[in-house]
Amino acid sequence: MAEAAAKGKPGWRAVLAALGHRKTAYMLLFGFAAGLPYALVLGTLYAWLSDSGEIDLETMGVFSLVGLAYAFKFLWSPALDRVDIPVLRKLGKRKQWIVTAQLLIGAALTSLSFIAPTNETIGIFSLLAGLAAFASATQDVVIDAWRVDVADEVATIDILSTVYQMGYRIAALVGGAFALFLAERTDWPTVYLTMGALMLVVGFAGLWAPDADATASETNGEEDKDDPYGLRKAGQLSPRLRAWSLAAVGALWGWALITVGVFMVRSLSSNPDTRPDSVEFISTMGPLIVIATVVIPSIIAAWLVRQERMGTNLLTEAAPAQSTADRAVDHLYRALVLPLTDLIGRLGWAMVIVIALVLTYRITDAIWGSFAYPFYLGELEYTKDEVAVASKFFGVGALLLGLALGGYLLTAIGRMLTLTLGAFFAAVTNLLYADLARGGAVMQSVADNTGFTWLVSALGGDERLSKLMMAIAGENIAVGVAGAAFVAYLSSIVSKGYSAVQYALLSSLTLLVGTLGRGALGQMIEERGYYDVFILTTLIGMFAVVLCIIEWMRQARLGKAAGVVAPEAVAASKAS
Repeated sequence: MAEAAAKGKPGWRAVLAALGHRKTAYMLLFGFAAGLPYALVLGTLYAWLSDSGEIDLETMGVFSLVGLAYAFKFLWSPALDRVDIPVLRKLGKRKQWIVTAQLLIGAALTSLSFIAPTNETIGIFSLLAGLAAFASATQDVVIDAWRVDVADEVATIDILSTVYQMGYRIAALVGGAFALFLAERTDWPTVYLTMGALMLVVGFAGLWAPDADATASETNGEEDKDDPYGLRKAGQLSPRLRAWSLAAVGALWGWALITVGVFMVRSLSSNPDTRPDSVEFISTMGPLIVIATVVIPSIIAAWLVRQERMGTNLLTEAAPAQSTADRAVDHLYRALVLPLTDLIGRLGWAMVIVIALVLTYRITDAIWGSFAYPFYLGELEYTKDEVAVASKFFGVGALLLGLALGGYLLTAIGRMLTLTLGAFFAAVTNLLYADLARGGAVMQSVADNTGFTWLVSALGGDERLSKLMMAIAGENIAVGVAGAAFVAYLSSIVSKGYSAVQYALLSSLTLLVGTLGRGALGQMIEERGYYDVFILTTLIGMFAVVLCIIEWMRQARLGKAAGVVAPEAVAASKAS
């Protein structure tokens, strides 16, 4: 009834119907649960270490493994798609991992509250922080998959994606600004005990969340224990070819896992001299890991798809598994290789466009983010309090407004138009900062003529602060629209049966270019100043606009009107 009623409604009515849905409420809760540990472990924890007075900056480098867990979370995503937790499997395919991860995060944060960070305790302290980061990254993978799995015609993937980001941003405010506020009035152990308890409550609340069981789609309706995935029927690729392909992909992923694992262990060393440089690791090994786990496996997957379509190396008759080893190969092939062959099989040559779009869409804010505070505090010489008010409080409000606007636009004008507009505005709002780098005359004029300067002054600020807040508002609203559209787009092109692996791979790629480009951007700032950098990032952002238009045209040519569920999502839904 609800689904039927939602069809054909104007954008705002569809949004209201979706917001009242049980799945949407849990999506907000899960978004909050995803954002809180990231803010606490990757940001706020450094404030605690600094306040302790016993931990030097070099020792703080041990926490570089936290960022690594998020950057390479796709490496263990196949296990999350295939492995069940004893007893907890009854909760549901995704919920078993979501609840477990949230309870682990809560336990780790609570445990941190009982340990004072000193040179003697830094080992166990960093181990708990690493556990929280690993569980948080794991939670992210499964929540992304849950969002794809449970989406329907009322709680659409567009609305769920927007609400997820709203919860995430609210959590960033709670785990950042509010945590600092609370620490100032109590102490750090109280902060982490409170936040840990909050995560435990969220974990228990997740027990009642809806879940989508993808068993039917994974087994293709087959119950034969010797061929549970339908891989050994006539017309399927030969087991020998699949085994060789799995061996190649497995070796590459195994190398990547070992490389990352060794780095994490070395980062936990109590001897600062033996700890590796995380920036150097990301810049040198990052591209190699992506080549080993994405590029080469994608080429292998494309070759397998071609073999199947050409009718070569196929079984002429059913060949049931004869041993435990055969079943293990089928199981691992389903977990590691099939997600890639499914994605490439559906997208074909368009996979090149998708990867290019994924790499470039968030590049402007991904690169710029690391230099925001040096720009505010150093170049523009604002105080820490002014930056906190403008960026953390007012900025988060503007970002939430942008997300809300993005959610409405997704429903009202369609996904691809919203995606394109988001890319355009996210790029051109870099010009607002370019104006600030030249003195901010335009921003000051806009603030003065709109009455914003008067409002800021009435609240205790000054004219100078108003132009910074105006620029941050413009950028954050644009980033909110772009973020809502981009998450919805990524969610639409993955299959329900392989959502954990496919989304984890694509979302990890969004961080790649930004991470690798920060060094070059920092050097450019030193040599040419901030103004030229903002002009450059604006031009770079236009590449994403062009790619959005190309992808929009591709989807239109496939007979799908702009704004309707992407053809890849329709295909995935039918396959499921």
